[in-house]
Amino acid sequence: MAQARAVPSDVAFTGAVKAVQASKGSRKAYARMEQGEGWETRVTEGLAAFIAERDSFFLATANAGRQPYIQHRGGPKGFLRVVDESTLGFTDFSGNRQYISLGNLAENPKVHVFLIDYEHRRRVKVWGEAEVVEDDPALLARLTPEGYAARPERVILIRVAAWDVNCPKHIPVKMDAADVAEALAARDRRIEELEAQLRRMEAERPGRESGA
Repeated sequence: MAQARAVPSDVAFTGAVKAVQASKGSRKAYARMEQGEGWETRVTEGLAAFIAERDSFFLATANAGRQPYIQHRGGPKGFLRVVDESTLGFTDFSGNRQYISLGNLAENPKVHVFLIDYEHRRRVKVWGEAEVVEDDPALLARLTPEGYAARPERVILIRVAAWDVNCPKHIPVKMDAADVAEALAARDRRIEELEAQLRRMEAERPGRESGA
């Protein structure tokens, strides 16, 4: 019996997952996807542009005992950077010094990166393997955001195995506080412009001087 062709989505769709998909009625649809282009394995221009606008993401790791851990990573927009078409990288800044992610990666390099854009209801999932780079000043300088008030300690590189885009269902619409403040300021400026325009129109209205 011929073995099924390996596809990028196999990184997530294990035999157990496919069995559940079959029992729940979604396996045929995903099997058709696997026969086509399927999931991406390279960083496209679209993915690079999406990453460049993110100021946070979630990093999932697991230790040798399969205990998972999810850590939030934050920084200025674009702090997660595209190194090349198959590699992402970011500077690991000084934090609470628990080092759970680093300890997990010492035992198991598998990682998952989850990025979400609440404003436009978009999310991207990335599977890969991570490499912790401790002593590369040039790479550290290359990936450290300029002017960011944090102490860089090391670089973490992620070799992309596959990535996929989730549907927008159930993503709440949220905006960054800075974007809300900017929108409100723009609204206030427009109100001031309209009020000034109204005052000019009132002053220029025929008969105003005579009180008619």
